[in-house]
Amino acid sequence: MARLLYIECSPRKQDSASIEVCRAFLDAYREAHPADTIETLDIWNAAIPEFDGDAMAAKYAMLSGQALTPTQESAWRRVEELAAPFRAADKLLLGIPLWNFGIPYKFKQLIDVITHDKVMFDFDGTSFTGKLAGKKAAVVFARGLDYSSPGSFTPAREFDLQRPYVEMWLKFIGIMDVKGILVERTLLDSQGPFGRVKAAEEARAIARSF
Repeated sequence: MARLLYIECSPRKQDSASIEVCRAFLDAYREAHPADTIETLDIWNAAIPEFDGDAMAAKYAMLSGQALTPTQESAWRRVEELAAPFRAADKLLLGIPLWNFGIPYKFKQLIDVITHDKVMFDFDGTSFTGKLAGKKAAVVFARGLDYSSPGSFTPAREFDLQRPYVEMWLKFIGIMDVKGILVERTLLDSQGPFGRVKAAEEARAIARSF
């Protein structure tokens, strides 16, 4: 029995393209893997703390081998708690809309809070080793316009800081097996070749063998 962690990054819920495609994925996944467990992390309902002075002080104290104060211990405990579902899962499903060429700030906050040495990776002074090695991820990338077609007025190389960043982060924490699912032109033509219907079909196909 495997554990799937679904990270929901859109606050739009019923109107969200990324959530719609992720739900298609989950429906097919449940049917194909009835014994697996699924946990949902909705970042808009999660208590994600600020990575503030206490958390930063705790990080540097541990890096230098110093004992943590009670306040620092409390701050770092929350970091570990937020990272725990990622480390416990065998597979990740992420639904991520593109905001201002990148990712929603709440998801970036989560990444900043949990991505640290001895939490999501190990650093030996020479190289980094992700702690999530051997796991795999499927990511639904939703965008309002077209970031894929050659010659489009939103060229991916310049404007797409969403997919490259997320895929880099996943590989940094050890996940090399990443399946990307695009749902594009959500502001213009949801039925087009990269629209919701096509993306949902692709998501279901990936979920069955995921």
